[in-house]
Amino acid sequence: MKHGAFGVGISAKNRAGDLTTLGEELDMIEALGVDLIELPTFDYDLVIGGRVRAPQLSALKTACAGRAVAYSVHGPLAINLMDGPTNTPRHIEVLEASLDVAAAVGAVHYVLHSGLTHETQAAKIEDAYARQRELLAEAGELARARNLIICVETLFEYDGWKHASSPKRLAQEIAIVDHPHIMATIDFSHSYIKLDADGRRESFVEEIAALAPVARHLHVHDSFGRQDDLWAYTQSERLAYGNGDLHLPVGWGDIPWTQLLEACEFPEGVVFNIELDPRYWYAARECVDITRGLAGKARIAGQQDRSKVA
Repeated sequence: MKHGAFGVGISAKNRAGDLTTLGEELDMIEALGVDLIELPTFDYDLVIGGRVRAPQLSALKTACAGRAVAYSVHGPLAINLMDGPTNTPRHIEVLEASLDVAAAVGAVHYVLHSGLTHETQAAKIEDAYARQRELLAEAGELARARNLIICVETLFEYDGWKHASSPKRLAQEIAIVDHPHIMATIDFSHSYIKLDADGRRESFVEEIAALAPVARHLHVHDSFGRQDDLWAYTQSERLAYGNGDLHLPVGWGDIPWTQLLEACEFPEGVVFNIELDPRYWYAARECVDITRGLAGKARIAGQQDRSKVA
């Protein structure tokens, strides 16, 4: 992927439980003709006790070397910059080590989950946002030193968490931080589920459009935006009801992709990265083709509307 251009990526999986088959995984993904591969380094045992494990990093670099793709990295999901101050040093330690991993493989983007809090009182929630802003500014300097862009990902409440940012609120927070190495990841399904939980499904397109100008990274997968609040025996049964964050191929759910592309303007360099559940990998090539079609219609700041270019 040329610098300054946007393209289509897909996330790798850790199918063997270690890195022994990662090379084969990357071969399979490259064969799909993508521009970028997102590495789920949160699942690669690369950081132990806050320190990079050198032999494991060497194995990762070997698997990634010599390929005609760019890389992004999805760091540990447990990093939570809205967490209480007692845990802040540990979160920053793991974040810094994870950024070192991303820099070592030449990643262009580092995906960081936006903060979550158990607080329900408005004043305490605002305190958590203030902590996150301070730490994002610090993280931006860590990223600058490693030539990385941290892209803060939209979330929804799960596992007992009481508050996650809406896309519009995340846009406001990133604007306040105002750091060139802090941008956003729009996870469309996460945002859809978040707004459904808030009773604001009708504002989905508007909310996404508010965040799009600072979203250099997109997590593309489909869902129905429904809460995972109905017991199901198997994943297939969850699919039957359309519940939860299903990571479906584009077009299987009801995310309004056409409306989103009409409403949004993305920054130069945006990546449409597919996050596909492994059970649907048989549809990966079709999903890549559809996603490339979406990317080709995206409006990019400072560029002519590609949907109108012959």
